[in-house]
Amino acid sequence: MQNARITGVGAYAPDRRLDNAYFDDLLGENVSSWLAENVEIFERRWCGEEQSTADLCQAAARQALDRAGLQAEQLQLIIVATDTPEYISPSTASIVQHRLGASNAGTFDINTACAGFVTALDVGAKYIRSDQQYQNVLVIGAYAMSKYLNKADKKTVTLFADGAGAVVLSATPTAEVGFLASQLLSQGQYHDYMGIYAGGTHAPLTSEVLARHTHQLVFAKKFPKTLNPEMWSGMAQHLNQTLEVGTEAVARYFITQININSIRATMDILGEPHDKAHTVMHQYGYTGSACIPMAFNDAWEKGLVKPGDLVYFIGSGGGLAFASAAFRL
Repeated sequence: MQNARITGVGAYAPDRRLDNAYFDDLLGENVSSWLAENVEIFERRWCGEEQSTADLCQAAARQALDRAGLQAEQLQLIIVATDTPEYISPSTASIVQHRLGASNAGTFDINTACAGFVTALDVGAKYIRSDQQYQNVLVIGAYAMSKYLNKADKKTVTLFADGAGAVVLSATPTAEVGFLASQLLSQGQYHDYMGIYAGGTHAPLTSEVLARHTHQLVFAKKFPKTLNPEMWSGMAQHLNQTLEVGTEAVARYFITQININSIRATMDILGEPHDKAHTVMHQYGYTGSACIPMAFNDAWEKGLVKPGDLVYFIGSGGGLAFASAAFRL
């Protein structure tokens, strides 16, 4: 049975750079000190007026394809993970397929919110493992949440940002290299805690609906503080048990970048040094479905991951959805 190996990685963030002082002026109060001291976000990127999710995907995908040494025509499948799609319908992946010229690739989108990239990584790897006609699969995590932010809501406008990350999965005959294990979990009781709740069939965009709802991201309820660290560490331990390894065997962790303190708490539970969890939120803010591949790309560019390394990808997002995957590079 063939396995799926990561052969290319890429990322893209828009040029528009906003530092914390921008939000002091926008909100009329000092939020930059709190952001720097408590969440350690110092700047983030937002799309320009004419940019949208497909633009972010396209740029990250081209870099990943170049690094994999592939032409777009060599792809058999493109999966885009996003909850800020180009349209409600059709899929963002179909637009990316056309722009790349990936004439031999099927397409679909996945929406498990910010757990989407790891979910898509799991799905893409299993396409390759189960069907030999899939030799190269492009997986993209993308986020253009700036389009859905209430500019007066300091709980969201200061944190969320835009970007995309991509990997190419390619078939390999070596079972010990590439995809090793995964786990998908959900806690659906939290589905109404955070999200964009207008625009679907529950609340279509009519004038009556818009009088009662907003087509913007809202934090409706407060999540338990310990939820992410407990779930993330539990998923890491599940991967350890599946692979029969100890935590010391993992070279790097790439975890959803919404809260630096939750990431550190996770590493404390695992008994691992904080710097094993590579972070980019400090410069890019919270980029949802894109944050894990963007962090992986940054580590790859800096030489912090190398062939033979065991890495864990662990994501969580609204719903609540959770996903983990282990790869040997």
